[in-house]
Amino acid sequence: MKLPEAGVVEVNPSILSADFAHLAEEIALIERAGVKMVHLDVMDGHFVPNITIGPVVIAGLRRHSKLFFDSHLMITEPRKHAEAFVRAGVNHITFHIEVEDKPEEFIDILHNMGVTAGVCINPETPVERIEKAAPLCDMVLVMTVHPGFGGQQFIAEAAEKIPRIRQVVGPDVRVEVDGGIDLRTAPIVVSYGADTLVAGNAIFSKSDRIAAIEAIRSAYARR
Repeated sequence: MKLPEAGVVEVNPSILSADFAHLAEEIALIERAGVKMVHLDVMDGHFVPNITIGPVVIAGLRRHSKLFFDSHLMITEPRKHAEAFVRAGVNHITFHIEVEDKPEEFIDILHNMGVTAGVCINPETPVERIEKAAPLCDMVLVMTVHPGFGGQQFIAEAAEKIPRIRQVVGPDVRVEVDGGIDLRTAPIVVSYGADTLVAGNAIFSKSDRIAAIEAIRSAYARR
């Protein structure tokens, strides 16, 4: 399973805001909307003040979906746990630059495991921290909220890093944005050069998930 080609904007629903009692059904529903990937927020209660899902849950979901599993490891020791997530069936692993001293080496390790790799920066982290690692990635993730909880307010200043990141990585690396993505902010980040929009609350707080995805698509298409 391949990461969609860079440059084509994709909505990437985050299950953090989904109904955890019916995750398989939620993923099947968004798949009907034609999405190509799903965002899996993994939190350890240490790097961020929340605990979510791990390899066991992801392995269970993998049996019910053929979507591209984009796993975002908001954890203190991503190297220690990466192999478990690969075995569980993820297709992509994003780690945070804030916890990795040798990101280029870790990216190579992930590629050798057979998954695509990404690096993430928090709102307060400067782009300079990832300038060497980012071009080696398949996708770079820009947090436009402080990681840990869904439904937060979009941080405009964090999104303003996107044009510089796009310049650093060029056209062949996907640039992903996570945090506060909705009908208002989707056109903003796409205009900056993002092509992967992680949306959780804007989709799963709506009774019609498919219509919510289509509304986001229409919002950035009209920009």
